[in-house]
Amino acid sequence: MARVTVEDCIEKVPNRFGLVLLAGHRARNIANGAPLMIDRDNDKNPVVALREIAEDKVVPDDMTETIIVTLQRVDERTEAEDEAEIVGLLAEPQHMNMAEAELIRALQSDRDGGQEERY
Repeated sequence: MARVTVEDCIEKVPNRFGLVLLAGHRARNIANGAPLMIDRDNDKNPVVALREIAEDKVVPDDMTETIIVTLQRVDERTEAEDEAEIVGLLAEPQHMNMAEAELIRALQSDRDGGQEERY
């Protein structure tokens, strides 16, 4: 079996960065138990993924949507939960002695996920 090269795959996926995403995604799928489309020939998962792409065994356009879904992050918190947290923070006794600017900075730090010292 001839060695697979990036040039073999670039004809199928013209963007090298997209190729890396596709091959990495397919290699992870193989590692998680997805069936192989070609004989392994003692190759590791990334090489098998590249060979599958080069031999048109997997279609890049079909994989694009699943890659996007796996890379997305969804914030499941609602506005009501955020407001309840703010009200809870304001009700704590330590906030009663804070200056307005300190309170605003602490709330913004919480909102932005900052690691600043709040008090």
